[in-house]
Amino acid sequence: MGNKRNGPIGRPRGFDVDEALERAMLVFWEHGYEGASLTALTGAMGISTTSMYAAFGNKEELFRKALERYTEGPGGYLSRALEEPTALCVATAILTGTVRTTTRPAHPPGCLGVQGALVTGDAGQTVRDLLAAWRTNGCASVRQRFQQAVDQGDLSPDADPGLLARYVTTLAFGIAVQAASGIGRDELQATADAALRNWPLT
Repeated sequence: MGNKRNGPIGRPRGFDVDEALERAMLVFWEHGYEGASLTALTGAMGISTTSMYAAFGNKEELFRKALERYTEGPGGYLSRALEEPTALCVATAILTGTVRTTTRPAHPPGCLGVQGALVTGDAGQTVRDLLAAWRTNGCASVRQRFQQAVDQGDLSPDADPGLLARYVTTLAFGIAVQAASGIGRDELQATADAALRNWPLT
């Protein structure tokens, strides 16, 4: 075979990329994009800045990858909620999932997608735009599901899928902000339950 491992292409990274990304996600989740310094990120990831750039690109690209991981992991309750059999079950699952995810003891409080770029300066505009699109896409998915509920007769023909989607996602984002402020799970769940008592009936 001969020795063809002299170049840098075949060198192992020497760290678990998946684990490093998980740790980066937690740092961004806790501190936001701007508050997460490269020192804090690389320290949590257990790698050098050079290794971080080589494996993930710059800080913005690392954040994009962390947001994808968040969406598929802790934020995965949204896609599962959309599979619930009725619109009310969908709304309930979204709000309950938000409460559980944003108040989980082993994770930072709040939501990475809501607080991630609330206080970034001009340099963080791209990340603010990314998260605005992330939230908009989430709302659009809920609207499509509620439109399906109207089409199937689960919601009244007079129901406004867009308004209902905005209602549910605004509640979810508000819950995330309250959780980040230290409001407890029980109180937030009671708030979510109260918000759904006036859910439209067919």
